[in-house]
Amino acid sequence: MKIRYRHEWKHEISCSDMIAIRQRMSAVARSDPHTIDGKYLIRSLYFDNLSDKALREKIDGVNCREKFRIRYYNLDPSVIHLEKKSKKNGLGTKYSAPLTKEEAQRIVEGNIDWMPESGHTLIQELYSRMHDQGMRPKTIVDYTREPFIFDAGNVRVTLDYDIRTGLHSIDFLNPDCITIPAGDAPIILEVKWDDFLPAIIRDAVQLPGIQSRAFSKYAQCRIYG
Repeated sequence: MKIRYRHEWKHEISCSDMIAIRQRMSAVARSDPHTIDGKYLIRSLYFDNLSDKALREKIDGVNCREKFRIRYYNLDPSVIHLEKKSKKNGLGTKYSAPLTKEEAQRIVEGNIDWMPESGHTLIQELYSRMHDQGMRPKTIVDYTREPFIFDAGNVRVTLDYDIRTGLHSIDFLNPDCITIPAGDAPIILEVKWDDFLPAIIRDAVQLPGIQSRAFSKYAQCRIYG
């Protein structure tokens, strides 16, 4: 199967920038139909090994890197996915596999013996990393996302803010799990597309003096250790 990488821009923006982008995108694109009042809460549980390989590779700007996470939305555990994000030469791709609430909880608890028989290649791959490389759940990452979709170019524009960390807690299926602001985390504008970025979107996301730069919510949520 051919791997399809997507282009990605990330910008750190101000609150006034976010208001401007929201107004522009509302005029030219549609909101993701899965949102509630145009937004949703994302909760992820990120994995790393004992030497913090994923964190170090991000900080060091390693060209080819990957990270694993489990994710669900609006604190509703009826739909949970295991995801692996890979980066190569500035382009990204994502693999996904469904998890039940019970399977996710088993992984959190370190009960992984069932994973090789799951039938999903990605779950089997995570098992290999956990069994052979000591990969473990590391921290919870919470944030609010406002997503916009533009069909031409398969474009997705998102505004992410209120980034919060669970510190060392991995109890991510607990809706009462306490998270705190991840330092002075910025608002993040992300733009993702396949083969081309339509001019109407390129113009809508332009902001004076704003440069594309790497930003990792996982790394931001590890600032306390």
